Amino acid sequence: MALMTGDEKHGPAATSTLDALWVLYDRVLRVTPGSVEAVGRDRFLLSKGHGPMAYYAVLAAKGFLAEELLPGFGSYDSSLGHHPDRTLVPAIEISSGSLGHGLPLAVGSVLGLRARGLTEPRVWVLIGDAELDEGSNHEAIAYAGPAGLEQLHTLVVDNSSATHGWPGGVASRFEAAGWSAVTVDGRDHEALYRAFTAPHAGRPHAVVARVEPKS
Repeated sequence: MALMTGDEKHGPAATSTLDALWVLYDRVLRVTPGSVEAVGRDRFLLSKGHGPMAYYAVLAAKGFLAEELLPGFGSYDSSLGHHPDRTLVPAIEISSGSLGHGLPLAVGSVLGLRARGLTEPRVWVLIGDAELDEGSNHEAIAYAGPAGLEQLHTLVVDNSSATHGWPGGVASRFEAAGWSAVTVDGRDHEALYRAFTAPHAGRPHAVVARVEPKS
């Protein structure tokens, strides 16, 4: 991440996601640089697209993009923009940055996979707690639970930046809609791994990763 310089870095937005992203790509997601177009791959959608530095760094570390691209982050002719662009980096599933789009797109992705008879690929989406200020996310949450979208996994990085909240914490919002949900320390890799791989038969799964952002 230190290779990426310049303005508009949204550093705290990126560093708050780094640990969770690393555990996902290192130990959980079933996708490799050679399988980014494979039908049976897991899908990862970064909804928190305004802070993509950690995402780019993890993709580079795992061989999805060349490390040499990192110093050009955000420059005029760079493929690594301040918001990720799926047309410029093959490993990126969605172009993002406008808050509130990722979770509805993840729901649609699961429904699309189901329509094709593909029940093995898992869909992961990373959202920020402030995105829960957007009504589109609540519509997606309210639909996915009763629909039993077991392939859907939502990672909420909670760095206390949301305007609104819920008694019992963010996880309670998902549980109220029939989701499996757990809250963990967003810097604890083993806790994240256990939460990411917890069974949730017949229900979508939400992992709330609580972090104190590093500047």
